[in-house]
Parts: sequence; C-alpha cells; structure tokens
Amino acid sequence: MRLPTGLAVGLARRLALHGHQTAIRPRELGSPVFPGVSLGNSAWAPYQDLTSARERGLCCVAVIADDRTRPTADDRTRRILDRVRAVPVGFVRTYGDISPGAPRVAGAVLHGCRDPSVPWHRIVRADGSLAKGARQRALLDAEGVPFRGSRVNMRIARVPDL
Repeated sequence: MRLPTGLAVGLARRLALHGHQTAIRPRELGSPVFPGVSLGNSAWAPYQDLTSARERGLCCVAVIADDRTRPTADDRTRRILDRVRAVPVGFVRTYGDISPGAPRVAGAVLHGCRDPSVPWHRIVRADGSLAKGARQRALLDAEGVPFRGSRVNMRIARVPDL
C-alpha cells in the first residue's frame, strides 16, 4: 500500500496499538530522511527491504514523499510575515486573518520573529483584545487605532481580507 508520510505513520501506530507489527520505508530508498525509529511494536526502518518484511508476516507500507504540495515551514513563515507587513498603519488584522485555520501558528511565528520591520503590534485576537498588553496598546494608540475600552474596535480598525 502506498500512502503519504503522515498517513503511513498514523496507520503504523494504529496497527501497532492493535498488536500488529509493521514495516515502513520511504519509496525512494536513497533518501536518508527517516531514521530508524521504533513505534510501539512496529519497526520504522527506511532502508529495510519490504520483501523480507513481508516474508516475516509484517504489514508493509511504502511512504510516498509528496513535498511538492506540502508547504515548508519557511514558506509558511514567509507568507505569514508578508501578510503582517501588508497591514496598513492605523489598522489591525487578527491572528486568524494572518494564518487562516491555524491562528496559533501566526502567534508562534510572530513570537519568534526578531525583525524590527515587522509590525507585530497590528495583529490582535479575534475579539480585539491585545496579546501583549500595554506595550502593544501604546504602539497602536500612536498609530491612531480606535479602542472600545481595553479592546480594539474591530468594526472600524479591522482590515478586510487582502
């Protein structure tokens, strides 16, 4: 059976939980991507010959590396930072706007970013509250972002989808 990497590992773990022994390897035998790792009572050894695994009665899964469709972490980080830089002065966007479906990823990227040109303070929570408190509030006040109490007035300050 041929499956994408994540599905194959998940399948091997489930099979191991039910007492089956499994053998997984990448389809390209020359790739040193996956070191031999033990998953429960399954063996994840990339360079083993699946023929011998079949003879021993193991469930064999060949992994298809599909890097063409899966964005790398660097691509995702670059896209998030590009979206943050696109937010105009005096306006805000939410973490969910910056990284749809994964707002915590946007937060993690901004937390790890040390580039002073990134306007991190223009990204707020969906309800308008501020993740960085008084420091973020001071920067947004200086840009003229409207507030209602302690939260950004999202009806006025939120930039529509870019």
